[in-house]
Amino acid sequence: MKQTIDVFQFRNQFMECRPDNFSYPGLLALWEYFEEYEDSTGEEIDLDVIAICCEYSEYKDLKEFQAYYGEEYETREDIEEQTFLIPIDDNSFIIQQF
Repeated sequence: MKQTIDVFQFRNQFMECRPDNFSYPGLLALWEYFEEYEDSTGEEIDLDVIAICCEYSEYKDLKEFQAYYGEEYETREDIEEQTFLIPIDDNSFIIQQF
């Protein structure tokens, strides 16, 4: 049995279980990504907050990302050559960890 949730329920699940993993704008970007994925593939996604937190990470800017992955990644395009990137705004983004 599956339950359909809206963006507010999606955010609330993260706030209850892992409140420090993603910002509100980051959660909205994730929600939009998962919605688009479901629409384009026809595949429903099970909401597993812990798995999403393990698979995706949010960075406030390129400098913060470089602190974890190295300065050889000079642009977002460099990151996108290695993994999937979900933009949040002009600076912050979420990546699928690699």
